Amino acid sequence: MSISEVTHQTASIVSDDRRLDFLPTLFGRSLLMIGENAVYSLMERLSPLDYGGGFWDFYEHEGKPLFLAPKSKSRFRITGEITGFQGEVSAEAAGIIATLFAFSHLSFQYQSEHLSDGYGRLYGFSADHPEAAEIFQAID
Repeated sequence: MSISEVTHQTASIVSDDRRLDFLPTLFGRSLLMIGENAVYSLMERLSPLDYGGGFWDFYEHEGKPLFLAPKSKSRFRITGEITGFQGEVSAEAAGIIATLFAFSHLSFQYQSEHLSDGYGRLYGFSADHPEAAEIFQAID
């Protein structure tokens, strides 16, 4: 591989038989419902034109939970009032943005290592994502 080639980390979808362990590991047992609902409601606010609920995939990297991403569409317009970013991103990037916002918002209300660890892990992963520029513009 040449120096000019960029390799991006990839996240893998959590298998159905491991989905029940994902949210407690990501948000902690005491915040699993609060964390999950925060991601969904933030997605409604981030993409009011495109998001209307539906099934979500759970993503991990190297066996550690990272983020949730909606499956209802392949692309989402981010136009909501909680970010100054206006643009269209993949479902994966939209999920990363919503999950990062959830970690951040919840950290003001709850003291939890799960929130700070999850945010740091996902933020670091996002730096190597193909849509890193859009993700960081949206969360800035």
